[in-house]
This record gives sequence, C-alpha cells and structure tokens, in this order.
Amino acid sequence: MIKINENFLKLQDSYLFSTIAKKVADFQEKNPDRKIIKLGIGDVTRPIVPAVVEAMKKAIDEQGKSETFRGYGPEQGYLFLREKIIEFDYKKRGVNISPDEVFVSDGAKCDCGNIGDIFGNDNVVAITDPVYPVYLDTNVMAGRAGNYQPEKGVYENIIYMPATAENGFVPDFPTKVPDMIYLCLPNNPTGTTLTKADLKKWVDYAKENKAILLFDSAYEAFISEKDVPHTIYEIEGAKEVAIEFRSFSKTAGFTGIRCAYTVVPKALKGYTKSGEEVGLNALWNRRHGTKFNGVSYPVQRAAEAVYSEEGQKQIRENIQYYMENAKIIKEGLKEAGYKVFGGENAPYIWLKVPAGMSSWEFFDELLNQANVVGTPGVGFGPSGEGYFRLTAFGTRENTIEAMERIKKM
Repeated sequence: MIKINENFLKLQDSYLFSTIAKKVADFQEKNPDRKIIKLGIGDVTRPIVPAVVEAMKKAIDEQGKSETFRGYGPEQGYLFLREKIIEFDYKKRGVNISPDEVFVSDGAKCDCGNIGDIFGNDNVVAITDPVYPVYLDTNVMAGRAGNYQPEKGVYENIIYMPATAENGFVPDFPTKVPDMIYLCLPNNPTGTTLTKADLKKWVDYAKENKAILLFDSAYEAFISEKDVPHTIYEIEGAKEVAIEFRSFSKTAGFTGIRCAYTVVPKALKGYTKSGEEVGLNALWNRRHGTKFNGVSYPVQRAAEAVYSEEGQKQIRENIQYYMENAKIIKEGLKEAGYKVFGGENAPYIWLKVPAGMSSWEFFDELLNQANVVGTPGVGFGPSGEGYFRLTAFGTRENTIEAMERIKKM
C-alpha cells in the first residue's frame, strides 16, 4: 500500500492565489459582460525590454548551429551570468561574493521552498506575519509546522512574528528562539522595509542564537530610500548567518521566462545533532546538482543582458512605470478614504479594510461592486486579517480605471 506524505493534508484550503483565481472565474462566468481589472497577483504586464529580447534571440540562433549549440550547462549557472550578478548586485555595493556562492535557478519561489531540503525537520521556524505564503506552506509540507489550530488560525510549531500598523510593520524578536527565520524585504505584502541599523539587529540576533536568516529580496530593485540595504550582505556578519534569494521576475519581467538566483556563502554553517559544523554551501550545491539540471542557455543569456548598459536603462524605465502606478493607487485609495501603507520601496499597497469587514468580505465587495481583484490580507497570515493588498503591476490605463471605480464604491 502506497503511503502519502500526510503533512500535505495539514495545508489549509488551496493555495491563496488559486482560491482567488477560482472566485474570479466564477464571477466572470456569471457576468461575462463585466471587465475585471486584476490587481491581485503580482504578475508583470510590461513586455520584456528590447535589450533582453535581442540577447535571447541571439542565444536561440546559437542553439540552431552545430558550432555554437549547447546541451547541459552547469547546474549552478553559466559563469558569464554569475560574474555579472557578482559585479552589479554585490561588488557595486561593496560586497565580495565568489562565483561558487551563487546558484542560478528557475525562480526565487522555488528556491525559497526547496531550501528546506538541507535543514532538519526538527528545526523551529519563524515567519513574519503577514508574509508570502510559500514560506509557511512548504514548511507544513516538510512536517515542521505541526498541527493546524483553527481557533487561532496558526500552526502549533510555527513562530509567528506579527507585523502590523501598531508596530510599524517591523516584527519584534520572538520570545522563543527559532532556528530558521524568514525575512522578506522589501516586504510582500506590506511593502515595508528595514533600515541598515534595524537589519543589523537581526543579523546579530541570528549570530547570537546560531540561527539562519532566509532573506528574500525579490523586490530589491524597487527600493528608493537611501538607508535601506539592497542586500543583506551589506550588513557586517551577514555572510555567517544569511542565505539570500533574488529574482529576475519582477525586476526584469521574467515571470514567464523564469530565472533567479540564490547566494549561499561558504562562511555559513549548520550543525549536526552532535554539534559538528557543516558548510551549508556544500549541502545546497549537492541538492541543487542532484535535483536541478540548470536554467536554459537562452534564458541565462537574457538574464546577462539585464546587466548591460541598455538593459539597465530600459529596466529602470519599467520599474519607474510600476512605481508610478503604486503612487496612483496610494493616492487614489487615500482620496477614497482608506488608510494605506507601502508603495514606496515595493510595488505593493497595503490597505486597511473598512471597519466590521473581513479581508475576504472586502475582496467580494471589491469584485462585485468595482470589478477589481486584489488579495485578502488574511491569506498572508492571521495578522493580515483586516488588511488588503493591491499590486502596481497592472497597466497604467487599468490602474487609473481601477482607482476611479473604487472611489465610486
């Protein structure tokens, strides 16, 4: 008799964005004449910039010639891309990273979920609350979360670190010391950040407690404030306690192309049950090489072009476009009487729903009255209840129209 991984049965409902998609599909079927504006899922709408498209076309042409054809590449990523990553994302910020500490992959979401493979299932996990659902759900699947407690809306073995308006969306250190700490900065969904001084406190906390910081910086390119670090490795000592996840999805519009990378410093150590130190870089390299065959050559050439002079210029224009959308949404919501947060260092706006409504009730009202789709805050964790997320990744026309509709509600 085949046995299943019963931890999957502990997952609550379906994945957040799958639930949203089903609700929207049901509404559209009943109301085929209504134009729905989707500002829920953080998918980009601007096309891939010309410099990147040309690089990919050239690489595809190379694959059609025997003298330039490439089959399997290095699982960790081609050196030409890893060197560009190091030069532009780290050296320019005063950080030294070596090529064998960079692992190119097909998505930060995948890496954030897969990283758990190299950690024991008896580790205690801490997540900010609210937060991107993948951190929680993949640890439920792995068996680290324990049983779900429906009366509290939490898993018994997960440490939830509330980030709400009351604490400025900056979580306090947990009273119980965790082993694995997930930080997403700039934050999805709240759009908030930490200063270098604040992030240094987390690095020091992790060092003191021999914990690991799993640092998702997928929205780094949207940072506008000077005192906000673009990489956790700008903080002294971070290489000893942090793994960093980066993505080309939102930065360069690669949501449909798939390319990202993870940095695992060689200074980073884990421990056996007997207390013996083990290098996490070697473990991740083994896991990566065993379960992944590498990102395709054309996609890696496309990612390399992101760092070209023309590529950088064109991508900055796209980022400015999305951040202007964020400004339109934020100002529009304020005019409509909502209390709003974020929208300055990340392409997300986090709003307080009207008193007396749940976040899912607000989702339904927004869909039915304004035909606008957002994301209920409770889908990001219990502390997200009473809040709602809108994304700035829509078109300019849809963004403006959505705000006009919401103002009329």
